[in-house]
Amino acid sequence: MRALVVVGLLATVALVFVVVAVVRDTQGSGASARGCPEGWPLADLSLRTYKDVKINILNGTGEPGLASSVGDDFRNRKFQVKKEGNAAHFDGVALLRFGPKGVGSAHLLRAFFLNNAERDYDAKRQDDTVDVVLGDGFQQLATTTEVNQSLGDLGAPTAPEGSCPMPVENK
Repeated sequence: MRALVVVGLLATVALVFVVVAVVRDTQGSGASARGCPEGWPLADLSLRTYKDVKINILNGTGEPGLASSVGDDFRNRKFQVKKEGNAAHFDGVALLRFGPKGVGSAHLLRAFFLNNAERDYDAKRQDDTVDVVLGDGFQQLATTTEVNQSLGDLGAPTAPEGSCPMPVENK
């Protein structure tokens, strides 16, 4: 008889514990805009397929034709290259300029530069295009295997400072 009382008491305690845990769970709203400060943009953190990523290639080096050749390389990989041109001189490997709608795309593109591309987030930018400024440190785009390894090293995209993750249902 005592064993039944103890088992019944343990089952009741376990049930109360589960109900409290479910009610107080904060992870369910982790990717939602609830709790996002007023006026902060919602960052699209979804990783897109290559064919859905829109980019502008800008040459920040003194090497003529670099934007065109890198643009062709991205086109061969099925990216949407919208524009090629020149930019102000840039010393690094690459600079990725993007807004809230381009966070996931910029994350993917960063892997093509083996995580050495600098990021320039503009919260006021309205489009989902990423500007890729090639710098003096650029040598070539990563291979498919290197891109996959870099994506693994980078982990999941995160919302830039001053933005909140876009809820999945808004995408």
